[in-house]
This record gives sequence, C-alpha cells and structure tokens, in this order.
Amino acid sequence: MTVHGARLSNSFRGEWELYVVTDGISLEWPEHSFGRSGPVPTVQERTDVLARLGFVPTEGAEWEWQELPAGVMDRVELLASVDVQRKDGAS
Repeated sequence: MTVHGARLSNSFRGEWELYVVTDGISLEWPEHSFGRSGPVPTVQERTDVLARLGFVPTEGAEWEWQELPAGVMDRVELLASVDVQRKDGAS
C-alpha cells in the first residue's frame, strides 16, 4: 500500500482546493476546486471529493492544520493535510 498526502489549501486564488500529492509531476496530481473561499469544506465534503478522485484516508488518519503567514499584515494561508491511499489498494 502506497500512502500519499492529500492537501486542502486556500492559497493562490483564495478558493479552497484539494489535491493529492502523488509520485507524478505536480501538473498530474489529482485535484478539485470547491469554487469558494468560505466556508471551509467540511470533513464529509473532503472525503467525498477524495473518493471521486479515487482515494480514501488511511485508517485512523485525521486532518492536520497549518497556518502559513506571509507577513504580519498579509492574509494567512491555511493548509490541511491527511494521509490517503488509493481506493482500490493500488500503488
């Protein structure tokens, strides 16, 4: 079983997007835009998107949040991550 990292980010356009970091180049990573800047997508929304992308969280995995401040007066970017695996168990 290969474990990948799923990321939920509000960076770049300010809209929430979820992507899975795989062994491929970043342009090939599975991704989904929620098309909104708020509210934060729920755990169920994230799980549903992961399933559509062909992934499930690993057993016992929980979302971990990080705050990525650029500067004291700049907008804070948020990043959440969780370990995932392919639904079919493939690498």
